[in-house]
Amino acid sequence: MNRRRLAATAVAAFAVTCLALSGCASAAPPASSADAAPRLGEVSPGLPDGEVVGQGMVLGDGEDGAQLCLGPVAESAPPQCAGIPLVGWSWEGLDGFETTGGVKWGSYAVQGTYDGTSFTVTQPPIMLALYDPMAPADPTGGEPGAGAEDELLAIQEELPDRLRDAYFASYPQDGWLFVDVLWDDGTWQDAADGEFGADTVIIRSALREIG
Repeated sequence: MNRRRLAATAVAAFAVTCLALSGCASAAPPASSADAAPRLGEVSPGLPDGEVVGQGMVLGDGEDGAQLCLGPVAESAPPQCAGIPLVGWSWEGLDGFETTGGVKWGSYAVQGTYDGTSFTVTQPPIMLALYDPMAPADPTGGEPGAGAEDELLAIQEELPDRLRDAYFASYPQDGWLFVDVLWDDGTWQDAADGEFGADTVIIRSALREIG
């Protein structure tokens, strides 16, 4: 009988000690780095589910095909740029392009599918001078951002390394950092919101989904 009382006393003492130490075996393990939200650039957007449209310069020399340039273009004759290879592109019957030394170029809205490497044209291109799409909704909601100028410039400095070839340009304005990229399905925007706050960085995709 005394042994039972001693055992019960020992169990009760252990329970009290565990409570005082905020739990024993039931204590939750510390969060690991794997549980942390990904930073901008640590995850990649998925491919578009359907067709997309891109507005930019189409440049081709008739030998290596044509490419759709959605980022910076060097103002030379002919222009120079690094773009997405176009599959199914034809200059035949098109208006609005120029030719110099066998190189053709013009600015068009091009619709098709993007597989991460090339862009397959599915609809006749439209000259940008005649293209009148519906304006996208203002992602700022008409409100200023919360980023300080030095903070935004520090983020901007890291973007080329983080986003690599998909990064086109960026600029701070009204507390926001606007970032232009080749394609984002919301993955990079979510990462930016998680890292910097939902009122600091706006990711703008050059390729836009249809519908």
